[in-house]
Amino acid sequence: MTGLAGWAVDLMETMGAVGAGLAIFAENLFPPLPSEIILPLAGFTASRGDMNLLAAIVWTTVGSLVGAIFWYAVGAAIGRDRTRAIMAKLPLVKMSDVDKTEDWFAKHGVKTIFFGRMIPIFRSFISIPAGVERMSLPVFLAFTALGSLIWNTVFIMLGYQLGESWETVEEYTDLFQYAVIVAVVVAVVAFVVLRIRQNRRDRQERLESGRERARHRAGRHRDHDPR
Repeated sequence: MTGLAGWAVDLMETMGAVGAGLAIFAENLFPPLPSEIILPLAGFTASRGDMNLLAAIVWTTVGSLVGAIFWYAVGAAIGRDRTRAIMAKLPLVKMSDVDKTEDWFAKHGVKTIFFGRMIPIFRSFISIPAGVERMSLPVFLAFTALGSLIWNTVFIMLGYQLGESWETVEEYTDLFQYAVIVAVVVAVVAFVVLRIRQNRRDRQERLESGRERARHRAGRHRDHDPR
């Protein structure tokens, strides 16, 4: 193997389960790294007896957890006030929407963290809003660990069961990942289009309201004109 996958293989050959954990930690920092290859490969390695299966699951979950803590710390460092100040300067963003998002995360943050750990690419950055909102660290760690444990175990066990055919997993995870990316892109485009239309309507309503007030003032002025 070459490239990123080859680098992960070298880590596992050199450091065993700890190397698999380091590879998953790196994948959390840099989402383009292929965890969907690393995890089944760790399972395949364990099936050959070159790595302990339980150790692979534990260390990859530790790697996921440490990576999530890094992004949580980034969110906490940015802070809520600074994030709101940045959002207020962005086009197409209403602070009322930011308020609703904060309320939504406050109500459903635990579910977001848990299920977010099972979505390719986004599992890395879902920790940032948790840090921004200063989500309870023990709660964050517990649900991050649980979500990561499930995700990692599934893919490691698939690699373990498939043996030398472990690469079959990649075909299906690639399709899933592309589907998630397409869905997010469509959602973002729809949001932008709807927001532009809403801004145009708001602008038109303000203009009409301003004209109405101007006509009203002009009418009152004529009514009081002594001539």
